[in-house]
Amino acid sequence: MLAICSRAMVKLGMTKPCGLMKPCHLVKPVSATRVSGRYLTHQNGLPSLPVPPLQQTCERYISALEPIIEAEELKHTKELVEEFQKAGGVGERLQRGLEKRASNSENWLSEWWVQVAYLEYRLPVVVHSSPGLVLPRMNFRDKQGQIRFAAKLIAGVLDFKTMIDNETLPVEYLGGKPLCMNQYYEVLSSCRIPGLKKDSIVNHAKSSRPPKHITVVHNFEFFVLDVYNSDGTPLTADQLCIQLERICSSSQTNIEPVGILTTQHRDSWGKSYVSLIKDKTNKESVSAIQRSIFTLCLDGAMPRVSEEMYRSCAAVQMLHGGGSQWNSGNRWFDKTLQFIVGEDGTCGANYEHAPAEGPPIVALIDHVVEYTRKPEMVRSPMVPLPMPQKLHFTITPELKKDIEEAKHNMNTLAQDLDMRVIVFGHYGKNVPKAHKMSPDAFVQIALQLAYYRMYQRCCATYESASLRMFRLGRTDTIRSASSASAAFVKAFDNSSKQNTEKVDLMVKAVGAHRSYTNMAVSGQAIDRHLLGLKMVAVEKKLSMPDIFTDTAYTKALCYQLSTSQVPSKTDCVMCFGPVVPNGYGVCYNPMEDHINFAVSSFNSCEETNAAHLAQAVMEALLDMRTVLEQTPRAKL
Repeated sequence: MLAICSRAMVKLGMTKPCGLMKPCHLVKPVSATRVSGRYLTHQNGLPSLPVPPLQQTCERYISALEPIIEAEELKHTKELVEEFQKAGGVGERLQRGLEKRASNSENWLSEWWVQVAYLEYRLPVVVHSSPGLVLPRMNFRDKQGQIRFAAKLIAGVLDFKTMIDNETLPVEYLGGKPLCMNQYYEVLSSCRIPGLKKDSIVNHAKSSRPPKHITVVHNFEFFVLDVYNSDGTPLTADQLCIQLERICSSSQTNIEPVGILTTQHRDSWGKSYVSLIKDKTNKESVSAIQRSIFTLCLDGAMPRVSEEMYRSCAAVQMLHGGGSQWNSGNRWFDKTLQFIVGEDGTCGANYEHAPAEGPPIVALIDHVVEYTRKPEMVRSPMVPLPMPQKLHFTITPELKKDIEEAKHNMNTLAQDLDMRVIVFGHYGKNVPKAHKMSPDAFVQIALQLAYYRMYQRCCATYESASLRMFRLGRTDTIRSASSASAAFVKAFDNSSKQNTEKVDLMVKAVGAHRSYTNMAVSGQAIDRHLLGLKMVAVEKKLSMPDIFTDTAYTKALCYQLSTSQVPSKTDCVMCFGPVVPNGYGVCYNPMEDHINFAVSSFNSCEETNAAHLAQAVMEALLDMRTVLEQTPRAKL
């Protein structure tokens, strides 16, 4: 990878529709009529991603560094930036190269981004890249309830798929502008393929014979389940129930967990993959998994924990399966979309991040959850169903050794990750909105205050902004640590400051975040532009400009707070791991009267503690409301 801050790049794709976008409310019933060409017409009408002016990015880069590096270091970086952007200098040459690329491509960034942030990234996708999503606990506690719910879930996904296939998905909007819908066409029937030095993605939805099956994994065994009748209609929930019962009754319990190989470091998995698919049976089984529409993981039990720890434990199941002794082998982590249904009502999903951000996944899940709550309206045809097909694997001694190594490494990672899911129940979006502040910006400033109280300093903070206003747009970075947020957090606990001044600084900090968000979603942020300039230098084989080898640039990309807002209709929360060893992953879903948070850190780092940060965020949110309530309204 191009030394763009070791682990940081992976979360640069984390999912946020940036507070300006409401989750898509899909209208039922789904249209059964195909509207051919609608998707392409919509896509062609979207603008291309702009290349921001060089001077603007250089100025904004210096501003972004001010709260996170020392004055002496900043002085040195200013000199390097001046040199970089001077007339006739290397910056101008790289800018011209980037502008040329932009004029010759649909999106100058997207292909680079998938390669650099995902496919060339070699740490395991588990924890480090693929997010989990925790749904509210469902009201079943046994095998029969698990199968019934899973059947309705499959039917709900197929219902959503009809809209994708028929090109009748409602177009989403951000601030009144239509968004790129491409990611919806990338999440089903797609899969990541491990390579020796770089991975790739296949999307079978676009093949001449699109897949008609899903993969079901139960007791670490994989099954192919055809989900369409011979006349092309999807199986009903009743039919799917019969098929899932057949799968559960025919699966063994002493199977080698081949799926755990997908948790490995990508280079290790790439090597194992080569030896795995040398065998014809294995190759056919792997191909069936890769081609499937999605994977359904029917999990066994998870560890029994207190009610207080239940959601945190559920998040761990969605993120990595809890280790080899639990459900980590009951997965195929390269699959873009895995739905997870546990026997005890624990449900959610895990998705491989390369093809898409969170919003399309959440829109699909909102639709599916709503679908599972509705009574079945379709009568099942009285036709015999073919037996689901068990996928077989030949396990050589070499593969057995690889599986044991994968178990060991997965267990080490599972023990290292500390994950806390908490519900802040005192208020939700309602309070910031009542004070005419953006809820997302308000939560981000509370995070800055919480971090400052713990460490007495500000840190580089990543929040993803959607670039879907542009064709094939992915994300850019909202840098939540600003000079305005630094001024606010330093003043907040200072007893010599009046509340009126604290509120004034809070309003300025929230406003600065909102303004950076607007700048980012309109393609004018700094991070992807700087990456683009760097990539031009790499492709032209130029010596790397000093601003990219400067320690300040490394610090700017070392996100000790990697954050994302993922709003949804469903009362759920997404979760992901930190992107640096001494950092935190923070995902949140602000509902009207509460906020769901998932906070992660690594136990191997002595200076971080997910529970402490979660507590500090709760306190910051309460203290910010108190100050607002104690200050005369005229001052706001």
